[in-house]
Amino acid sequence: MTGSPHLALIAGAGTLPALIAARQPAPPLIVSLSGFLPDGLTPDITFRIEHLGSTLAALREQGIRELCLVGQVRRPVVDPAQIDAATAPIVPRLVAALAQGDDGALRGLMEILEEAGFTLRGAHELAADLLPAPGCLAGAVTEAHERDAARGAEIVAALGTADVGQACIVADGQALAIEALPGTDWMLKSLLVEAPESPDLTDPLGMAADWLSGPAAPRPTATRDPSLPAGGILFKAPKPGQELRADMPTIGPGTVALAAQAGLDGIVLAAGGVLLIEPERCAALAKEAGIFLWVRP
Repeated sequence: MTGSPHLALIAGAGTLPALIAARQPAPPLIVSLSGFLPDGLTPDITFRIEHLGSTLAALREQGIRELCLVGQVRRPVVDPAQIDAATAPIVPRLVAALAQGDDGALRGLMEILEEAGFTLRGAHELAADLLPAPGCLAGAVTEAHERDAARGAEIVAALGTADVGQACIVADGQALAIEALPGTDWMLKSLLVEAPESPDLTDPLGMAADWLSGPAAPRPTATRDPSLPAGGILFKAPKPGQELRADMPTIGPGTVALAAQAGLDGIVLAAGGVLLIEPERCAALAKEAGIFLWVRP
């Protein structure tokens, strides 16, 4: 991809970087951390965290002035043997940032990038159409759901104080699960149990490729844990004071499908604070599954 004279996406895994890139007036430069490549994009530059300093210098030389951090990246482990001379001066700050909570880590990284002379742009600034307007995109919300949403907002606010997560699952005012480092989909999978089934003699280890998509991925036969209260909502919102330029909460069709599989009544997103990937498809999936998708003012 030919780079824009000004903008580079620091693009992590997932489909969001390609959606952001496609919405720009000129193709941005695509820069990716090794091991976390975006779907549907070929990076122009791939770098190790130990080479961050030299990578930023190369971007400045190419005329890049704006950066957007977008996509999924797990915290890399810094290998002292791989640190180059341009990165060495910032390593203590980088290591200190990576030791903090999600928001703290990103704020530390953003300070390093801004001090290097770059202006940071949020994904929501570059693709405002992915921020859905308030209202119900699918289904209907009851007073009980509104109460659970209010409870969810309280829980996420409390999580934000500890810099832990951006989402929770609430049923009848009770927190069934809260989001932590593994993410929203992992949290939803924690509500599932494997349904009894006859053994597949052609696949005795139960590892058919059609369901094994990761260490926490459920089989399609997994259902809501019967020991849990029925129904409930997924509530997702930014933490209080969260730096949205680098970590805007996001959901997409996969999360909608998992919420339905987990037996939830619906999904609640904080208006202006959560990106919705493929909104029309998400709404269609929610309607098909009989759950609501509500953007809460």
